[in-house]
Amino acid sequence: MNIVITGASKGIGKAVAEQFAAAGNTLFLCSRGEKQLYDAVSELQSLYPQATIKARPADVSVKEEAWAFGNWCLGFGTPDVLVNNAGHFIPGSVHDEADGQLEAMLQSNLYSAYYLTRTLLPAMIKAKSGHIFNMCSIASLHAYANGGSYSISKFALYGFSKNLREELKPNGIKVTSVHPGATMSASWDGFNIDPKRIMEAADVAKMIYAASQLSPMAVVEDIVLRPQLGDL
Repeated sequence: MNIVITGASKGIGKAVAEQFAAAGNTLFLCSRGEKQLYDAVSELQSLYPQATIKARPADVSVKEEAWAFGNWCLGFGTPDVLVNNAGHFIPGSVHDEADGQLEAMLQSNLYSAYYLTRTLLPAMIKAKSGHIFNMCSIASLHAYANGGSYSISKFALYGFSKNLREELKPNGIKVTSVHPGATMSASWDGFNIDPKRIMEAADVAKMIYAASQLSPMAVVEDIVLRPQLGDL
């Protein structure tokens, strides 16, 4: 299968890539950091020689770069799985966060998925198959202190995902919204967090891979994962 994953050089994105690479798929990966991306490709290719792994640096929050990456992927064939994972977290409160923070969060967490999905969808619709995973968040489901524009952007991504689900039912394309709670990733850099208190990126990746393996007649619409002891 052809698997497209954004934000794939670290954290959840890299863990998802590892799950699909282990199964011998063909992967198309992107991230903003070129060196970290190619280091990840080298590591995964060494661990899973049965997989084919291709990569192209791209900031998919920029429309033109999302188009370019998507069209590059299409040059190798129609995607079977798209994982819209690119995004990042900036804490803050609506009343006092920096000017421009909402725009930055929407660009990173919503527009990236919107631009790339729109680039790839015509081919997927023509094939009448495929599975889109959108990396939402527990912050897509309820507000919390210091969530600010990040939470707003994740609520918006969930709305995008729910709309896609309804639109694509007749086209044989599945859509799954993924809602991880606190997960060990770059979002927690600088925070003093007990690693036993939050989930591993592989936990999220395993659920995404499992959902991708169902028959064409079934779809997991929402994946909600939380740390065993609950949200932080």
